[in-house]
Amino acid sequence: MVLSLGETPLANSLPLIQAEGAATKDEPELRYPLSLVFCEGCTLLQITETVPPEILFRDYRYFSSFSDTMLRHAKDIADRMATELSLGKNSLAAEIASNDGYLLKNYVARGIPVLGIEPALNIAKVAEENGVRTVADFFGRELAAQLAAKGKRAHVLHANNVMAHVPDINGVVAGVTAFLAPDGVFVTESPYAKQMLDHTEFDTIYHEHLFYYSLTAQSALFERHGLYVANVEELPIHGGSIRTFVRHKGSGSQGARVKELLAREEAWGVRTLAAYMPFRDRVAALKNSLTELIANLKADGKTIAAYGAAAKGSTLLNTFGIGRESLDFVVDRSVHKQGRTMPGVKIPILPAEALLERKPDYTLLLTWNFADEILAQQTAYRDAGGKFIVPIPEVTIR
Repeated sequence: MVLSLGETPLANSLPLIQAEGAATKDEPELRYPLSLVFCEGCTLLQITETVPPEILFRDYRYFSSFSDTMLRHAKDIADRMATELSLGKNSLAAEIASNDGYLLKNYVARGIPVLGIEPALNIAKVAEENGVRTVADFFGRELAAQLAAKGKRAHVLHANNVMAHVPDINGVVAGVTAFLAPDGVFVTESPYAKQMLDHTEFDTIYHEHLFYYSLTAQSALFERHGLYVANVEELPIHGGSIRTFVRHKGSGSQGARVKELLAREEAWGVRTLAAYMPFRDRVAALKNSLTELIANLKADGKTIAAYGAAAKGSTLLNTFGIGRESLDFVVDRSVHKQGRTMPGVKIPILPAEALLERKPDYTLLLTWNFADEILAQQTAYRDAGGKFIVPIPEVTIR
């Protein structure tokens, strides 16, 4: 055990706002234990509770296209891979958990055939409407075998922020081995465990995120299935991520950056429990700092809202005990979240324009990983005197 956050609701459940005087009562929310544990055998961090994917992902509220940062990030890697791999009309670019086609649409624009694999039926439909051919299913051994039997092999296969989400991770990676063309590249992005630990990013922990990877843990996983990490990049996105470029064994050699990062992980103690335990104390200190600030502001008569109905926001609010007594409302750009409430704490979610209309004195930035983008969007609110509370890696006011 590294950290226990108690029992929390599903971070993306987002119950509908109940109308005043409604005859029906709120349905009780499902709650599950949220505890982070470490395996000294393979160095993997993971949570203890596995919620069935059908509950989590068949009707999903996260649409990647509502973040300008994510759209730019996706276009950059798609354009880069199309060029580096010389992809054309006879190639196939695919993505596991392809969401609304935010990434694959960049290959479509270049005339490169694509295939999205997205289990959320509502989001897969949007992707199809956007011109991105999509299979509405979970990716794994069985689907990969079916695609390969039809002659479909991916020359580039993306998996952005998905390897943390799937219970049968060995089944998914076995599927990658079957679906990836012999000279293909599997490009993954995952939040980086070392950054999470160092920067107190405890709100990255929620029930959809089963796994928290070091490169050491990822390398062992891929090698188990006849793959290897050819290259790795450290990225600032989502508070710190690693992007790995994975190939079939025998198709090349491990790059210098992979060897260097693996050596760095050994040096900080990736295989020893002691390296992970200070995280618990940092989370406790952060809780004290943030809740004390909010209590002092409320005592001074200040009004406080929050920005970003994200899963990480649900973890922070529920585990720190911040509810309607402290926050008047939450705003979010996504129309798919507006008119709903934050899980557990039942704070209503409004359009982002509500910040300027209602002018709360302070706004707690739950989506701190997109701080620069959001603060730039909210210039008018800030010019009117509004201030943002950025909670992570430490509490600051901007």
